Amino acid sequence: MAERVNEWTREWERQGMLKGLEEGLQEGRQEREAALLKELLSCKFGPLPPQIERRLDEASSQDLLGWAERVPFAETNDQVIED
Repeated sequence: MAERVNEWTREWERQGMLKGLEEGLQEGRQEREAALLKELLSCKFGPLPPQIERRLDEASSQDLLGWAERVPFAETNDQVIED
């Protein structure tokens, strides 16, 4: 029985490490996507207002990708990130 408990403990630890790794990779991807979108917006519209930067930093990966698709057609930052 003790061996089985040890086996379960190792499996839980492994699952926890995998979950942490996945979350870290997702967070890193979102940071890179936000940085890229900030660069695109800055190149097109000039320096970003703090509220736009904050909104990009807090956005989901899905939102960032959707907003990036709007950049070529937008005339302002607000048109890119409007809901």
